[in-house]
Amino acid sequence: EKEVENFAALVPAIINVAAACQKRSDEDTVSVTLDVLYDLAYSPSSAVAVHLPATIQFCLGCVSDSNLEMGVRDSAALVIATLAESKPKMFGKDDSLLSSVIETLFNLIENSTESAAGALFESNPAWREDLKEDGGAGDDDDDDDNFDSPTETSMAQGTLDMLACELPKKYIFNPVVSRCVTRLTSPHAHHRKAGIACLGVIAEGCAEPLREHLPDVMPHVFAAAGDADAQVRECACFALGQISEHCQPEILSYSSQILPIVFALLDDTTVAVQATSCYVLEMFCERLEPEGVRPLLDPLVRKLAAMLEGTTKRSVQEMAVAALAATAVAAEEEFTPYVAGVAALMTKLMALTDEKMYTLRGRALECMGHMAIAVGRDAFRPYFSSTMQCACEGLTFDSTDLHEFAYAVFANLAKVMGEEFSPVLGELVPHLVTVIGADEGQLEQAEEDEKRELQSLAYLSPQGQFGALDDSDDEDEGGQYVLHVRTALLEAKKGAITAIGEMAAHTGASFVPYLEETMAVLKKAANNWHPLIKVEVAEALPSMVVPSVAAHHGGEITWEKGDISGQSPMSPHTAAVVSAVLAELIALMKDDDKETAGKACEGIQSVIELCGPHALSPVASDCLENTHALLTKTAPCQRGEEMYGDIPDDDDDHDSFMTSVCDLVGAYGRVMGSHFVQYLPQFLPPVCSFAKSSRPPSDRSMSMGCLGELAQELEGGISEYWQSVFFPAILAGLADADDNVKRNAAFCTGVCCEGLGENIASDYPQLLQAISPLFSVDPTAGDSSAACIDNAAAGVSRMIMASPGNVPMPQVLPVLLKALPLKNDMTENETVYKCLLGLLQMNQPDAIANKAEFRRIFAEAIAEGSKVDDETKEKLKLALPALN
Repeated sequence: EKEVENFAALVPAIINVAAACQKRSDEDTVSVTLDVLYDLAYSPSSAVAVHLPATIQFCLGCVSDSNLEMGVRDSAALVIATLAESKPKMFGKDDSLLSSVIETLFNLIENSTESAAGALFESNPAWREDLKEDGGAGDDDDDDDNFDSPTETSMAQGTLDMLACELPKKYIFNPVVSRCVTRLTSPHAHHRKAGIACLGVIAEGCAEPLREHLPDVMPHVFAAAGDADAQVRECACFALGQISEHCQPEILSYSSQILPIVFALLDDTTVAVQATSCYVLEMFCERLEPEGVRPLLDPLVRKLAAMLEGTTKRSVQEMAVAALAATAVAAEEEFTPYVAGVAALMTKLMALTDEKMYTLRGRALECMGHMAIAVGRDAFRPYFSSTMQCACEGLTFDSTDLHEFAYAVFANLAKVMGEEFSPVLGELVPHLVTVIGADEGQLEQAEEDEKRELQSLAYLSPQGQFGALDDSDDEDEGGQYVLHVRTALLEAKKGAITAIGEMAAHTGASFVPYLEETMAVLKKAANNWHPLIKVEVAEALPSMVVPSVAAHHGGEITWEKGDISGQSPMSPHTAAVVSAVLAELIALMKDDDKETAGKACEGIQSVIELCGPHALSPVASDCLENTHALLTKTAPCQRGEEMYGDIPDDDDDHDSFMTSVCDLVGAYGRVMGSHFVQYLPQFLPPVCSFAKSSRPPSDRSMSMGCLGELAQELEGGISEYWQSVFFPAILAGLADADDNVKRNAAFCTGVCCEGLGENIASDYPQLLQAISPLFSVDPTAGDSSAACIDNAAAGVSRMIMASPGNVPMPQVLPVLLKALPLKNDMTENETVYKCLLGLLQMNQPDAIANKAEFRRIFAEAIAEGSKVDDETKEKLKLALPALN
């Protein structure tokens, strides 16, 4: 670093020389300068950081210089993207600099004649061919056959995507969205194209603020979908698809508007619009409930089938198949009448052997797997054998794409067919073990052009996954070494791990003979250099416990919360598997990749909730220590910011993996019971730090949810912390502006009252006053709003059951009854109806006075289509006659 600091003083002079070289078209010197700036970008030295504005301004000049070769311009864009990743706060805080970068990127997209939805098509040359034939390829691309070469649009979108993913949302979101909205109201089509395309580009990185602003944004998206210009419509589809993918579940409330719009776009005369509208269907329908897709199910299936049979464009065929698969998943059992017809279409496609058609064949296979998930074992059984045959045949082809599709269908069919999948384990498991154990890369001396190519890979990969691959100097060899990665094999390995995990999870005791070889290869894969593989291993490892539990415990282990006295309920075999699995997961908690650490937390939660406190006890110290490190942001995966000179702030963006960490804390309470109370002084402060008003809504909701889970599991164990922690947190949560925070605060209110009983009765007036406004929330505003009211109703129900004498029933009961039956959070039905039935049984005067309301609520709860469970329905039916 000392050498870097000495060298840093030269940066302004180097940039000045390079700028002069740029003017006289000396691209070699410009390229070398960009290589140096790229190498310096990750330095934590303040001597380097001070030159960030000058570096970005120079790179921005290169990016927008049409006289430079695209490769050089792309390298300049890479430096900008890398600085966004390494110094996000410093970059974001410079308003004028960030504004210049964003404006330049918008200008590049709007002044290019290329498709701005091209990101969907770049990975598949066949799609680009279709666009070219359809006249959709722009004049900017001189080499239509070179699909990997950057274009102005792909460079600009890739850079904007990186900025959206890496910069704090408080800096990047508003400047981008305001520009999008301004351009969307422009009379010029190329401005509208850029506006809607950039909205789609930032959907992943800015998902959280975008979810909050959907009511403001969606009217513009819908308007663009009906634009007179085909490129604007295509980009509107692209944006709809991105928003559908990344703004779940909030986007689902727009289903009645989105589905008809997309349905109309399926008839568009432009191939790109047809293909991207199928993409929207795929992304949108994946999480849609049957009632959401039901109104358009029949015409939608028929339309997609007709598109599939009526076009020769592979892009449309592939996306139509994907859309059919997603529609099946959304419709669930209601898709059963269409299985035979769709399966007949897929069978034809699964027989394709032309290499150019491999992706279409794979998509058809994928569709069969999705239909199996949708309609279940019995309805899919007639197609099981032929689908497996096609998948296995695909493994004999020299195509990693087909192998990936095969592994995905193995995973889905194992999930659906369960024990019936067992006969093929003997053939498939050894193959999967071989794939997982294969080496997907090697170190080789790099040529000059390969160094630049590797940097380009670092730029294109999500979250800069290749950014850690620093070129190493070897004086003896006089060159640099790079890791040559067969990325296709990497993806295949990921698919194989998923498949073997699902087989273990769903084939029961039949998988036990394969546990030893599977565990050995997963242990090896857990040390893989790539996060993609480690994340998948962390997800698969808990499934290794399931076969042993099936074989030795009949599928379930009976354990008591916090009870580690006496003999373990686990068999020696299960205990050995659990020990091996937890050892790997605990090591992965300390990985330097956040998603891997989060998946490891989920895995540990899964294992200890299945096997109980005896599973956790031997490793509790390590688990708690690693979890505490993650909560306090001192774990290896959280040291990156300080390493690169950016210090964490109170209002940093929500880290989604932290939800898994907080869920694990709740699981400790569920498994350890009263034994966890002693650790509350260490765990409550970091959990509560996420509830500060300066934190984003997702953090505040996560913190409140964690406190609620701990209160529910530890009951009276939290009494010492009621006045200092739980009570003030609840009052703040109930007054929060965000419905999800209020929802979790209402739940926490109820379980605290339930666990602490009369001890906190004196706080009831304040609690009731704080929870009262939740009953005025508009339930039609969205799922979180409806759930907010439901949890308020459940919270008040718990308060009544815990201390009925301290609830002013004449005022409270009518408000509670008016909010029933529950609209969204059906898990609280048992609580609410237990309270109501209890009031009737004790002939509570206010309950008797409100018999008509009770009768209405019970009648709605037992009606056909009600989501109340059968056991509760029976109790309500028995109580109804007494209400007449």
